Amino acid sequence: MDCIFCKIIDKEIPARIVYEDDKYLAFLDINPVNKGHTLVIPKDHVATYSELDNEQAADMAKKAHQLAPQIVQALGAKGFNLCLNNGSVAGQIIDHVHFHIIPRFGGDNLQLWPGKEEEIDLLDETFSKLKEIK
Repeated sequence: MDCIFCKIIDKEIPARIVYEDDKYLAFLDINPVNKGHTLVIPKDHVATYSELDNEQAADMAKKAHQLAPQIVQALGAKGFNLCLNNGSVAGQIIDHVHFHIIPRFGGDNLQLWPGKEEEIDLLDETFSKLKEIK
């Protein structure tokens, strides 16, 4: 398999692994947006979050929930962003599902995405399409 994350799991490619158990691996992103930017991945290859079943998705979220506060505490951060890009259109670069834990520090100058003014006018239309989701 040509998945770079699978190669990290198999120790074919070195990584700065901060956590490992039988199901998950967490390692520092080689292109961090902030100090301590960590990726949490399942050891089983699954391309996107949408392909996980409910149990896998919940378990992966629990692992990120466990690791994020420990990363924040170890680095003296004040908070964190938890991000998952699902599919290339959403910015997913590696086709192996992964959470980003990005520690946040006062004055780190990281910006969140801007809101779209034109979407404000479409809130009622959007709501009518989504309100029946079960």
